[in-house]
Amino acid sequence: MSLSRPMDLAALLSLPALLPSQPRTVALLASELRRPEPSLRRLCQLFSTDPALAASVLASANGAGSLMGQSVPGVPEALVVLPQAQLRQLVNEALAGLGGQSLRGFDLPAFWRHSLETAKLARTLAATVQSNGSAAYALGLLHGLGQLHIHRVAPEQAAKVSELVLPWDPQRPLLESQLCGYAFSLVTAGLAQSWHLPQFMVDALQYMHAPLTQAQFEPLTGVLHLAAWRASTYIQRWDERQLAVSFPSEVGLALGLDIDMVLRQASIDWHAVSGVDVQV
Repeated sequence: MSLSRPMDLAALLSLPALLPSQPRTVALLASELRRPEPSLRRLCQLFSTDPALAASVLASANGAGSLMGQSVPGVPEALVVLPQAQLRQLVNEALAGLGGQSLRGFDLPAFWRHSLETAKLARTLAATVQSNGSAAYALGLLHGLGQLHIHRVAPEQAAKVSELVLPWDPQRPLLESQLCGYAFSLVTAGLAQSWHLPQFMVDALQYMHAPLTQAQFEPLTGVLHLAAWRASTYIQRWDERQLAVSFPSEVGLALGLDIDMVLRQASIDWHAVSGVDVQV
């Protein structure tokens, strides 16, 4: 099966990235920022549970920081850089965009849940290989925004792919590349580049589906790959045999991690993952 005239990558990235946020998180942020002295810890918790809001904060921090040669890899660092007035503006913009939340054929709650689970797993795995946990968490949270952007600006193209494979199936990037000429990872990386995110994060997003093809293997890229794999297999309820067959063993070997180590490190309480209680 082939797509009729899929949108090319440059055209897709030229369109505004109007990415929806979780209404409850936006409302809680608006309430917190109305307080005389908002809690930095609470702001960090809330911004760190929503991919679109986290992207806005990181884009704002790196856009300003780039003028001074600064690089901001995570939400906690971004909140130190940005004034509260700018945070209020970002939240007000998110509030204004809440009217257009629904995306035909796209399960937003599942997307938000998968992103948060990947972020938590990436941070946990990063600690085992002594990588930047804050950056790993941000990468996990943002990694699927390219797929969300495709669904928003090219819904028919996204629907054609979804007819053949589930949104979080590890085989989806390969099918996207065959049908469209690029996987959603390249879209996420392109968005991250436009947001002036640190280059090592842009590279990790670009190569997250094939970490070993990176010119110089970056552990964070491998960590993101394994975290996304585990979150996807959990959502699809794969059994032990499916996990063993699909485990990215070569990436694990490059990181010094086997499947048992990954599953043990990733043994979080999935049902306790919530939109506002994540610890950052």
